[in-house]
Amino acid sequence: MQVLIADDDVTSRLELLAIASKLGHQCHVATDGSRAWEVLANEQIDVLLTDWIMPGIEGPELCRRAREELGDDRYLYVVLITVLGQQESVLDGMEAGADDYLIKPIDPFSVRTRLVAAERVTALHGRLVESQQNLKRANRELLSLSLTDTLTGLGNRRRMEEDLTRTHARAIRVGRSYGMMLLDIDHFKLYNDHYGHQAGDDALRQLALCLGAAVREDESIYRYGGEEFLVLMPDCSPEEAALAGERIRLAVTERAIPHGFRPTTPALVTLSGGVSCWAPGSTHSAPDLLYRADRALFEAKSAGRNRVKVAGPDCEDHFVGMSGATLS
Repeated sequence: MQVLIADDDVTSRLELLAIASKLGHQCHVATDGSRAWEVLANEQIDVLLTDWIMPGIEGPELCRRAREELGDDRYLYVVLITVLGQQESVLDGMEAGADDYLIKPIDPFSVRTRLVAAERVTALHGRLVESQQNLKRANRELLSLSLTDTLTGLGNRRRMEEDLTRTHARAIRVGRSYGMMLLDIDHFKLYNDHYGHQAGDDALRQLALCLGAAVREDESIYRYGGEEFLVLMPDCSPEEAALAGERIRLAVTERAIPHGFRPTTPALVTLSGGVSCWAPGSTHSAPDLLYRADRALFEAKSAGRNRVKVAGPDCEDHFVGMSGATLS
């Protein structure tokens, strides 16, 4: 163990040092309470053997400060050392945070028994901390799994809803715009019908990788359901959303996943998208924006697929076509 001996009496200090070192412990020494606190604050000390009366910070105050200010990730076992005739103060020391006490003159056997007890307590606390850390890690992993789509590895509908709620609240609070893009794979039913659902699952995984590479660092992508994906774009204007939609659509086309059974060209897997944006002062809610994106997606599908439609303010909706040009 790491043992700190805090005592201004040189004889007691050397005696404690000899006993603890002989038992194989790594010892630190402080000649006053202030120096003892510096060591406690900067070193991973397991056991504190401290005199009651010292210059600077006295033993009981050192105990109290250690209990209040040191972290819970480790347990400091405190043995308060007093002189014969001060036994009536031992309970005060215990209430200040001490675990045990010794009476001067130092009895080597008593010191050894305290250190054995300290080793057991600190080891038990270490195992408890490790168990708690493992439990927290397992809970984080379970939470992550509950927010992840198992097929694609993207965020699932639950994570999307949580992030969308936070994004909308932040946009209102700081007065910044944001956008969302709803994407749907063109003629995916025909893909599954002819290639099989296993191949369809593989195509979804390929698209998830493609979309994950195509979105920017501040953008988030989720599997909305079935063959639909949603991209959340903070601090995004309608013009920037249009460019993002075209960037993502082209990335999927360039991935060149064959789809030889679609009724239109190209004979590849492509996406159609609908985008909507929220601007400061808007009365639209997050579900309103999702509805508008869904309507824009429907219109993109109706207009021939493999394109993105941006829902502008009311009557100012416009298309981003296959060439990237804006169509009225």
